[in-house]
Amino acid sequence: MTKLLLSLHVLAAIVAVGPITVAASMFPPSARKALAEPGSEQAVSSLRLLHRICRVYGGVGIAVPALGFVTAMSMGVLGDAWLIASMLLTALAAMVLLALVLPRQEEILEGMAAAGPVARGEGEGAVTVGSAVSAQTTAQLAMFTGVFNLLWATVTVLMIVRPGSTTGA
Repeated sequence: MTKLLLSLHVLAAIVAVGPITVAASMFPPSARKALAEPGSEQAVSSLRLLHRICRVYGGVGIAVPALGFVTAMSMGVLGDAWLIASMLLTALAAMVLLALVLPRQEEILEGMAAAGPVARGEGEGAVTVGSAVSAQTTAQLAMFTGVFNLLWATVTVLMIVRPGSTTGA
């Protein structure tokens, strides 16, 4: 039973967390591209898709710690320091995703939808008032996404190396 639970836990991590890390990492550069191409519906559609992937797989990702907890119980390692650290880092990663990454993505999407390019003046001296989204917002999002990805990378290493484990892994 332990092998089945461990397999499901690893599969859930790959299927759920993998798409989030990729889509979240693609969002900031795609947002900068959409900002550089005001009025491009294709660029905005790409952003909506990336955000939807992050939201949906974020919900599916609940299976990862749930299966991990059940697996740890069956293996009798719930009190091990590496597992406790992994659980804390997983909780922190979830908080970063829910409190920092997804809201910033929504802010960028709303800013692009609300502002739309408006031209003032005519000819070469025309000024385009772009979206309310700043380069700072996309940079912050990139930073938060990097923190999220680093947390998951650290959890992955802890799951493989298991410092102090007596299993010889």
